[in-house]
Amino acid sequence: MIRAAPVTTLDVMPGLAGRVGDTFEARVREQEDGWLSPLAVRSYETRGRERDEEPCSVRTPFQRDRDRIVHSKPFRRLKGKTQVFIDPQGDHYRTRMTHTLETTAISRVVARELRLNEDLTEAIGLGHDTGHPPFGHAGEAALDELLRDRGGFRHNEQSARIAEELNLTREVSDGILTHTGPQEPTTLEGKIVRVVDRVAYINHDIDDAIRYGILEDADLPRDEIALLGPSGGRRIDTLVHDLV
Repeated sequence: MIRAAPVTTLDVMPGLAGRVGDTFEARVREQEDGWLSPLAVRSYETRGRERDEEPCSVRTPFQRDRDRIVHSKPFRRLKGKTQVFIDPQGDHYRTRMTHTLETTAISRVVARELRLNEDLTEAIGLGHDTGHPPFGHAGEAALDELLRDRGGFRHNEQSARIAEELNLTREVSDGILTHTGPQEPTTLEGKIVRVVDRVAYINHDIDDAIRYGILEDADLPRDEIALLGPSGGRRIDTLVHDLV
């Protein structure tokens, strides 16, 4: 039996195929003009990529960067890299993957409230630690020592190299490179991730240290706890509201 091919919308309206991308871009531009702050980066006003590519008809450049990061091997490897401890037992301790997801989620909340570009913020958050080595901060210190004669090792610079390999937009690459270190991000979206990264890791490092038995609640500074809150979640909430 010969089965007929299914009829699609593009078969009935062949002219639509050439207009899909333009329609999507126009709709995004209209939405952003009506919602985003004048200080936000517009999705179709990016400074581009190192290597030119054909635009995607169903994703903005920053959405494309987000997906490219999530589907990359460096991102997947984050699940096996610890955040602070070299080799903790149990699955309740943060890994680079869970830290990345927490940082990205918090950053999007801030970006949304400030009417900045959430997609750009999300892509920077997801990519900021892709260059981190295993074994927590000790792994970075060890590599830095081994590579001292070649300028040392910084995980943000390695993350930026990965961003270059993935051919991400310049705004995302800039935010990834400058999420730590002396250089400030050029976008407010990047600055959000830079601040929220610290908010996230300081509070969940405390949480992991208490779970591990290195710290006790009584070891935490009383004045700061009284101001920010008794739990990691409360402290993050307080700091996010203050940041906004």
